[in-house]
This record gives sequence, C-alpha cells and structure tokens, in this order.
Amino acid sequence: MSQLLSPALRLARVRRRVGEIAAWRVRERTPIAGWSFDAALIGLGEAWPDREGVKLFRARRFEVPAGWTLAEARLGLDVGGESLLRIAYDSGRCLTLGLDVNHTEFALDEPGGAIAIEAVAKGPFGAAIEGPRLRRAELVWIEPQLEVLVRTLTLMADFAAEIDGHELVDELLELAEAAMARLAWPTRTLDVVGRVSRYARGYGGRDPADPSIRAEPLSAEARASVAEAAAWLAGELRALQQRFPPQGAVVYAGHAHLDTAWLWPLEETRRKTLRTFATASDLIERHPQFRYAQSFAEYYRQLEDDDPALLETIKAQVAAGAWEPVGGFWVEPDINMPCGESLVRQALYGQLYFERTFGRRHAVAWLPDTFGFSGALPQILAGAGLSGMYTVKIGWSEVDRHPHTRFWWEGIDGSRVLVQQMNHPEDNYNGLVTPKSLLRLWRNVSDKRAQGEALQPIGHGDGGGGPTAAMIAAQAALADFPLLPRTRFGGVGDYFAEARRRAAERELPVWVGELYLEYHRGVLTSQGRTKRAHRQAERALVGAELLASAAHLLGAPAPASLEPLWRTLMINQFHDILPGSGIGLVYKRTEPELAGVAAAAEAAAKAALDEIAARLATSGEDDPGDAGREDPALLVVNPDASPRPLRLCSDTPIAGGQAAEEGFVLAAEEIAAPLSISILRPTPDASVAVEARALENRFLRVELADDGTIARIFDKRFRREALAGRGNQIWAYRDQPREYDAWDIDEDYRRVGEEALASEIGVVEAGGQRGALKVVRRFASSRIVQSVRLWSNSARIDFFTRFDWHDRRVLIKARFPLNVRADQATYECAFGVCRRPTHRNTSWDAARFEVAAHRFADLSEPGYGVALLNDGRYGHEALGSELSLSLLRSPILPDRMADEGVQSFTYALLPHGGDWLAGGVLAEAEDLNRPLYHRPIAGRPRQVPIVSVEGVRTGLGALKPAQDGDGLILRLYEPAGARGPVAVQPPPGWRVAGETNLLEDGAPSRPELGPFEIRSWRLAPH
Repeated sequence: MSQLLSPALRLARVRRRVGEIAAWRVRERTPIAGWSFDAALIGLGEAWPDREGVKLFRARRFEVPAGWTLAEARLGLDVGGESLLRIAYDSGRCLTLGLDVNHTEFALDEPGGAIAIEAVAKGPFGAAIEGPRLRRAELVWIEPQLEVLVRTLTLMADFAAEIDGHELVDELLELAEAAMARLAWPTRTLDVVGRVSRYARGYGGRDPADPSIRAEPLSAEARASVAEAAAWLAGELRALQQRFPPQGAVVYAGHAHLDTAWLWPLEETRRKTLRTFATASDLIERHPQFRYAQSFAEYYRQLEDDDPALLETIKAQVAAGAWEPVGGFWVEPDINMPCGESLVRQALYGQLYFERTFGRRHAVAWLPDTFGFSGALPQILAGAGLSGMYTVKIGWSEVDRHPHTRFWWEGIDGSRVLVQQMNHPEDNYNGLVTPKSLLRLWRNVSDKRAQGEALQPIGHGDGGGGPTAAMIAAQAALADFPLLPRTRFGGVGDYFAEARRRAAERELPVWVGELYLEYHRGVLTSQGRTKRAHRQAERALVGAELLASAAHLLGAPAPASLEPLWRTLMINQFHDILPGSGIGLVYKRTEPELAGVAAAAEAAAKAALDEIAARLATSGEDDPGDAGREDPALLVVNPDASPRPLRLCSDTPIAGGQAAEEGFVLAAEEIAAPLSISILRPTPDASVAVEARALENRFLRVELADDGTIARIFDKRFRREALAGRGNQIWAYRDQPREYDAWDIDEDYRRVGEEALASEIGVVEAGGQRGALKVVRRFASSRIVQSVRLWSNSARIDFFTRFDWHDRRVLIKARFPLNVRADQATYECAFGVCRRPTHRNTSWDAARFEVAAHRFADLSEPGYGVALLNDGRYGHEALGSELSLSLLRSPILPDRMADEGVQSFTYALLPHGGDWLAGGVLAEAEDLNRPLYHRPIAGRPRQVPIVSVEGVRTGLGALKPAQDGDGLILRLYEPAGARGPVAVQPPPGWRVAGETNLLEDGAPSRPELGPFEIRSWRLAPH
C-alpha cells in the first residue's frame, strides 16, 4: 500500500508498537519473600545494611504456583550487584549461575527450592553501586511465543535502522506492520493500563501505576494470534531472503573476555570467573547448538579450588565438543615487555595444563586485548604448537589502519603463524548478536574471498557475565533474515583449521616483524615499581634454575621445579597488570607478589650456590701457593652465554673489594667465562679517578656540567666524543592524553616540557674500583637523586636513580644526543632484537614515537655506537641521533596515585666499538640486570664449565629441570640475526639426549643455528 510517512517515522511507529506488545510478555508474577542478608532479615526494596565485601542473601523457599507451566516459569532477581546465584532444588540438585545486569531471569528445572546469592556492590567494569537494594525477587510466567515475536520484530527494526536508504527497508517495515496487524489484541481498559510500559505510564512514570489494577494475561484467542503471526513472519522473511540472499558468513563462539585484574583486584576476578563459567555451562546444557570458547589456564586452575564440581562438568562439555579451552597461554599477557623465557613459560605451562586437565592442547593463541606484539612471538607460538593467533587490539591503531584481517605473520626468525585480526563493530572483544554488529563485522573483513567466514566471539565481557540466552535466540531468529551474513556456532580450533586449509589454496598477505599498536604507548612506563620488580623476578627465576641445574650437573639431587613461582610471575604479566593500567588495589598486591617471587628465587639460588660450593671446595693443601693463606677464594658463577667482566655487588664485604655508596663492590681484571663456574682470587682493578665534576677510567673521561647533565664523554679507546650535546637531560613533560591516562602518551607531549636541572652535585664514591658523583634535581613537589657511576673495568656509565615523587600527570624522560648517525636503531626484544627507523618519513614511522625495548637500545654506525641500558624500564625513543628513555609517568586514572612516593632503578650509557653485539652490549645489559653470582669458598683456582657451547654466538634462554623429570632442558637463542654452527657439550657424566620443541616434545636435531632461532636440548645423565 502507499505510505504517507517517511521510513524514519514508520520505523519509530514500529518500535513503539513493539514496545506496547512486549508489555504482555509476563502472564503472571508472584514475589519471593523471606529474605535474609548476612543472616539479618531484609525486605524487598530495602537497601543493603552494609556493602563492604561479599554479602550473602538467602531465601529459604520458593515455589512455582500451581497451574503454571514449569517450562514457561522464570526466576527474576536483582539484588543490587554482581552475584553468584545458587539454586538448591527440593530434589537435592544444585544449580550455579551468574547474576548480573545482563543475566537477571533464569529458567527453572524444578518447581521448588531454596536460593543463596553471594553478591558484591559492584557493577560491570568494577563500578561501585551507590545505594544497592534488593530490587527484584519474583517468579514470572512468560508468554514464550510473544517473546519470539517481539525479538524478531525488534531485530527487524534494528536492521532497518542500520541499512537506512536501502530498498529492503520498506519491505521490512511492511512485514513488521503486517505481522502486528494480524494480532487479536486486548482493548479492555483495565488490561491495557495495567500493563507496565512507558506508553501506558505517562511517558516514563509521570502517571503513577495503580496497584489495585490487576494485569490480566492474554486471552487464548490473542495467544493463538501471536503464534500465527510469528510463524507467518518467519515464512515471509525466508521468502524475502530469496530476493536478498545472505552476504557473507560469520562463525559465532560464545566468549567472555575476563581481565585477570583491571578495574578490580584479582580476588574479584575469581568471582567473575566462577559466575561466568557457571552461566556458560548452563547455556550449553539448555542449548545444544551453542558453542563456548574460554581462555586461559589460570582461570581453570582457580576453578579447581573454587568449584571442582563445575570444573568436572566443564570437562565433560569439553569432551563433547561444546566447550573449548582456548589460548594455550597461562593468562593473556602483555607481549612487548616479558622476556622470551617468560613467553615460553606462558605457553609451556598453559599448554601442558590444558593437556593434563582436558586431554588436549590448543592450536590458537587467543590474544584479543594485548597492546601490540613483539616480532619474536611467531617463533614462540609455533614452537609451542600454536599455529594460529586471534587478536582485535591492533585494529585500534589511531593513524594507520592495519591492512589485513587474515594474514601470515612472519617473525624475526622467519617463523610464520596464521593471524585472524578482526575490527569488531563494538570496538572491543565481546560481540553482540544484532544486525548492526553482523553488518559492520562483515564490512570490516579486508579480503572476503580469501576469508570465507569471519569469527565473532559473542558475550558480555569482564563483569558482564558472558553470553546470554537471548543472544542464542537472536542467532536463530536472524537465520531467517535477508541480506545479513549467515551465522552458525562453531569452534575456534575448527575455524582456524579451515582457515589454514583455505590459505593453502589461496595466497595470503604476509606481515613481517612486530605488530605495533599505534596507541597505549604509555603502558611501557606506567607503574614503574611494578616494571622493575617484574624484571628482577624474571632474571632471578632464570638464574635460580640455572644454578640449581648446575649443582645437579655436579652431582647434587635433581632440582625442584620453580613452576609455582613462574605462575605468580605469569599472572602479574597480564595485560592490565604489568602495563600499569589497573587500579591501585591491583598494585598493592602485585608489587609484594613480584618481590616475593624474586626473594624466593634468590633464596633458591643461594641454596644452589652453597651446594655448588660444597661440591667444589677443597683444602688449601691442593694448591701449594695457598698454604698459610687465611682469606678464602671467590666462587663466581656466570649464568650468561656471554663472557662477563668480573664485577660484583654485595651487602657484605667482598675479599679484595671496596666500600661503595650502597654496600660493597669489586671490579677485577679477570673475565668470567660464559656458562661457567670459576674459583679465583681476583686481581682488583682500581683505576677510576674522581674529580668534583668528572669521572675517568682507562676507557672514558666523563665530565658533568654545573646543571647536572653530562657535558662530555670522551672515548679514549677511539679518541672520539660520544655525545653531540648535553647527555642525561632530565625532562618533565605535561602528560595529559586525551582519553586513557595510564595507557596513552599523546604525540604532542613535547609541546610543554621543563628540564629538571641540578641543585646539588657532590662526590659519593671517591674512586678506585668504582667512582660516583651524586646529582640532586628538583621538579615541582618531587625530588630526583642520581648517582653517576663509572666502574674501573667498563665503559658503562651507570645512572642509579631514586625518585621521591609527588606530582601528577607528568612524564619524565632522560635524553642523550649522540655523536652517531644511523637511520635505524636496534632494540632488544624477546630472544633477539628489532630495528626501527630513527626518522619520521611516513605516518607509520611517525607513529612509533614511543617504542618497547627490553634491556637496551642501541644506535650504531660502522665501527662505533652507543647503547642505552636499563634494569626495569621499557619505553624508548630514537629520533635522529638522540636516544631517550622514559623514566616515570604519574597518571591519575585508573590509579590516581600511580608511582607516588619512592622508587629506584638504574639506567646506563655504553659507548662501544663495532656494532652492539661486537661491542659487548648484551653482556653489559645482562650484568646491569643480574650481577654475577658469588660467595667465598675454600679451594684452588680453577674453572668448571656448566655447559660448553661452541659455534655461533648465543644467548641463554634457560637451563631448567625437564617437565617430565627426565634430565634438564637447555634453551639457547641466536641474539643478533646471524647464522652458524652450534654444538652443545654437557659436563662429564652427562649427554645430549636430543632436541625438543618449546613444549619439551622431541624435535629434529640440526647442526646449524639460524638467525634469531630458539633451540632447546635435553641433557640426561649417562
């Protein structure tokens, strides 16, 4: 028929009429009374007496009224916060479900029972609920056919709104109007005004409801007309689908993106996990077509303690193919800051946990929210059996849109994994089942022919509780719709298997190197205390394992696994913990936990060192030259695959050493051989000279200006200046990102900055084996104290830095203009390095104004270079000939006191000959982060290799006990992009028992180590 109204007005009319019809969804309702709140009585509508912590609501009894149809009965609840609902039926069966803003009505399996609810006064995303109340507690009898019709009509209206201007809009509106015209609808005054809708209540409650009016249910005639209209409408939509066939295809997987900690502490995440898992498990039982995918291993491990019965149910659903544990990692970590061995352990412990718990590993890394990806990751994924990766976040880049949604990602070593990157229509990781979402999802697929199907996780994330029954029903309803992509529920593993099959038939684009996120650059610096504690814990764990393994190689018992400590570290590498984007409560737990990991690892290392000493100690009679000497020798262990200068720090005196500003130090002429144990009597090197404004050794002369900066670094070895201007400029910039405080640094941060100049300079170490000048700076309400230190046996200049910080929204950077020209800088990443331009030629280059590096960044020209080292910072910049390091940020959201107070760390400048590898940068960076292990020993000087490695230069990943208890695992990597032979020779009594992959399965052996390649060998006793 001809239409007088515009499509927009017709659409508004359809929405109103649907809203009026929906008011008849509930046939009858009856309240549930008899509630208690932590054992005290509470009435419906009353406020919580107390809202601190977890609260317990109980209703001793509910009973579905006689005459109701049980399948159409629902339990409706709103207690005022995120909750875990437990229904104890009269039969003894118990049901656990999540209760939140998206999950408020629940189907019942039996007519009677009791209710218990554990609730917190929090909403989604950790927001506190002001004035929480027991708002709703009732049983409702619904009209299921009306629910179906209303859902279909609502989806049609949403679809029409999304395709405004398309010829299909008129068709959809006509069908909706015709369907509603077929209804035999009540008109009796009391029936109409008794229904609660905004149309029957004076536009939003201005006309109060009359409680004396009882809302009558639909008549049998009206109910029959609803069923007939719903069936007719479904048929008409299917007919319309013939004229406007589906465009595209989407695989749905139920999912809940659960942040391990973020705007809530870890304890709340455990409750969120239990609520979400319980809901998803129940949906699987009620909807056979539904499929659910959930990461990560830590969440399932928590369930072992929190609800083992639920875990057993999930195991059965996994075996049936309905529930899919995905991801392979322990948690969803940050990828840019953890060292290579940490990423290996995320995959190793995660995959083996899945195998042990569910009988299978997974093939897909699930990393939707991670803030960019190191180019080292593809090799680690491939070595851990993870041949694919799913992500979302790189679609958030501010300037340059990533050109591909499905592509091969090639890492720094040449390994490739298949990546599915989706720009979700909701701009997050928890999709909805709506026409708008479907259309935008498919529109965002870059190569539709190659991809075939898009993958869309659906569900409400974090505190939202995951998928809903309404989402599942909407998927079924949309199957009849014209034009929209076809949808089905499917498994993530199956989806990627099909993607790999299609990739074999059709060439996909290849992306080489890191996946840089042009966003969230501030997370490389925020919460600096956590970052340094993380670095210390990493290095301590690797060192402790190596020392215990070394003792075992000498005959000590097999070392105990440090996996429990690694698990704590891995949890704190989560992508909102380590990056510094959590609330203050998160770091009140994280910092002590990381310190505890480091302390426990150091204790294990000391015990192993004592064991090594006991096995290598001899009487002085073995060495005639030692006869009559009272001073012991020194046992030194070099846990690194590079030779190291003999440079020690200790809280107690060291034989041959000297007192220092903090503790005692020793710098000697000897070199500690790689992966070796040495017993020696060191020859101290006391060649540092100190003046009021200068430090000098046989390598360098370092001169300070009166403002506290480095006026000059003259490299005596090469007779050249290392600096092109004042070095170690400390700049304070106004740091006010436009949106996400803790996450972001805006590109114009240098527009407003102030250099912090020295107020005091003095000598604190007079020279000898080490000399130091103290520089005090003030900025606003804060104080920065640095000791500029020079060792006798190194060209490394250390800047031991202590902040006493009391200012907000400031970014502190140390800047070094260098007398070096290079169009690329080299940055350490996991198991290698990456190179990035020092220019801003393109928008892609310009967007990398803050980048990640681990222990060093280096700027080198042929024959000479300068490296900037650190022991717990990650944010770097190289622009032209200047290297800079971000030292501190003080955002106000989500932790308004981030980095407040005292913290300390060290960064260093290292002029060197040759490139960074030839110049010893790797060894010096390791020395700064993990000094040589040492202790006194009675014994003759000698050297005992732990493991001999011959051939191309290598870096150490780990020397650790094998997961299966069969010997040790040695992991090495090529650090610089070279290629050459490699041969491993264990000590007498041991043999190489073959190579393994990163999961410690057997792998083929090869005599050559490729560029940036990671290799693992099993060492076993003869």
